[in-house]
Order: sequence, then structure tokens, then C-alpha cells
Amino acid sequence: MNPSPLSGFPPSQIRRLVIKIGSALLVDPQGEVREAWLRTLVADVAKRKAAGQQIIIVSSGAIALGARRLKLPKGGRGSLEDAQAAAATGQIALSQCWASLLQENGITAAQMLVTLDDLEHRRRYLNASATLDRLMALGVVPVVNENDSVATAEIRFGDNDRLAARIGQAARADAVVLLSDVDGLYTANPHVDANAMLIETIERIDTRIAGMADSGSASGMGSGGMTSKIEAARIATGAGAHLAIISGKVDAPLSRWSEGGRGSIFLAAPAKRARKGWLAGRLTVRGRIVIDAGAEAALLRGNSLLPAGVARVEGVFARGDVVDILSSDERVIARGLIEYDSEEALRIAGKRSEDIAALLGHLPRSVLVHRDHMAMV
Repeated sequence: MNPSPLSGFPPSQIRRLVIKIGSALLVDPQGEVREAWLRTLVADVAKRKAAGQQIIIVSSGAIALGARRLKLPKGGRGSLEDAQAAAATGQIALSQCWASLLQENGITAAQMLVTLDDLEHRRRYLNASATLDRLMALGVVPVVNENDSVATAEIRFGDNDRLAARIGQAARADAVVLLSDVDGLYTANPHVDANAMLIETIERIDTRIAGMADSGSASGMGSGGMTSKIEAARIATGAGAHLAIISGKVDAPLSRWSEGGRGSIFLAAPAKRARKGWLAGRLTVRGRIVIDAGAEAALLRGNSLLPAGVARVEGVFARGDVVDILSSDERVIARGLIEYDSEEALRIAGKRSEDIAALLGHLPRSVLVHRDHMAMV
């Protein structure tokens, strides 16, 4: 069988890639960073970045590192309080490690701590998306982790597989790769079933695929197994990104995969609409923006909505809320996340971008609804 052209997620086809590293790969059983292995992964990242691929890292490991330093039992997961204390302590060590190794390769690192709620709340989602965009435009590699020092349910039930997929959604990534203790999705757990077979390409996640998952975490360090990875694949592919599961147990795992290593790829939904479908039908609408014929034509060409094309603003909303965009005859033609609150939107409606700064005293954003946060309906 010929390998998929997506195998290895080459920079020529994948512009923006999220890489997730689990605790068991990054931290050894004694609670120390596996620095020799991590150097090979950072070298992989540097090679891809030099080839033009933008990289975001989602890194576990804070709780495991902090537990050792605080001498906490059960890897710091004996209680919620222990996990929060371990995370607060270990996060410093984790961020220092990533910053140091990336800097050795001439790469600047940035730290982002988020909770799932940050990505579900639309205003904070927009802020996270904008921050990721700006960091990558500056050539920085963001290192993201869940903010376990203040999280509650996320520590007990969350996992960084789903977080990686949600970060991919916020960053509008083309693909997500999960480094795992197995090299993909098997028909059964390969650790216990010698007849298990690797599934290299998954076009659709159905009940058969979901039934192959094993929810256990083999290392005892992490919080998710194959079940969480399949759920991450649902999120990523639904947002228009491919997702791969490959082995992280080898040195230079990304290079090994690119050179013919094994792995499983969940293919993104074929239509671009899948990336924005949640905007079109799942969110409460807070306001209405009526636009003129020129703005409607611009939107149909795939452009963002500029204030100059707005004829009327209705409703009370905040930045990040969902609004309907209507034609001059009041047909709903699009839905999107608004970049201004309703008071400011009223003031700048019909105005050219260069006039907004004079009206508001500042120019935070030049568009009213960005095309990346808009779905035509």
C-alpha cells in the first residue's frame, strides 16, 4: 500500500501543526524530564519550522514534575488539592525546560495556560485565537498547557488530547499530532492482544471505530487513553483539521514518522464548512448586523465584514458573541463572532476603517467580523 501523501504531515501540505506530548513521554517514573528524548523532539520541531511549518506545542507534565518536587504520593493525583499544588510547582519547571531547549535551536518559546472554559467562552476563545495568531506571525512557538493549578473538573476528567484538538480549532490549524505510547489506533489493545491490527487511515469516526478504544492510560501518569484520543479526533476533524496518532516512544518521533514510520490519520471533513459549522447552527445569536449590497458581495467572495458596509446594528452584545449578518432585504446570509461590542459597533457602522481610530480613540481591530470566524448560511 502506498503511503498517504499526508503521512508525516509535511510542511508543504500542513501549514500549521499542533503537537501534543503526554506526561509519560516527557517525564520518567522518577519525576524527571526525559531531556535526551526531548532534545530529539525539539530538533524535529526546529527542522519543520525551518521548512516553513508553524508549530504549536501542547505539553503535559506539570503535575508529574511538581509531584516529585513536593514529594506527593500517587504522582500528585491523590487529591484535587495535591494536583493543583503539583501543577503550580511543576509548571515553572516545565516552561523553563521548553524555553531552554527551544532557545538552543534559535527558537523563542511562549507559554499559554488555558482551561477548557477559556475555549468555550466565545470572548476568551477570540482572545486565545488572536494571541496564537500573533505569536506565530512573530515566529514564536507557543507551548500550551491546561491551567491545572486553578482547574477543578478538568483535572479529574479532562485530558490534553482534547485540549490539543481545541487549541487546533482556535488556531485554525491544518493538523494535530498526538504523540502516544502506541503508534496508532488498533483493532484491539496491542499491549494485550497480539492479533491487533493498525488502522492507518480513518475517514469517519463511527461506532465501530469508537468501540476499538481503550480508556486506560498505560503509564498511570496521564489522564486519557485511546478513548480521549478518538474524542480529540472528533473535535479536530469537525474543525477541519486532520489528526494523527503516532508513537512518541522513539527518538525524533516526527522525523521517524516522516521517513515511513507507522501511525493512524483521522481525515478532516472534506468541506471547509465543517470548520465553521458550529457557528452556523449551534450558538445563541445575540445581535443582527444589516449590511449593504457591496458588503454582501464582498462576503460572498470570502472577505471579512468591514464597518463601512454596515447599514444597521441591532441588539445588545459583547465582543465574541454570535451575531447574524443580514442582507439589505433582511435575509440571514452569514453568522459570525463579532469583534466589537454593540455600543462600539453602532458608533463605527458605515465608517471607513481609517476613521475608526478617531471615533473610538483607538483601533483595536480593522474588521467587524473576521472571515475566519464567520460561516455563510
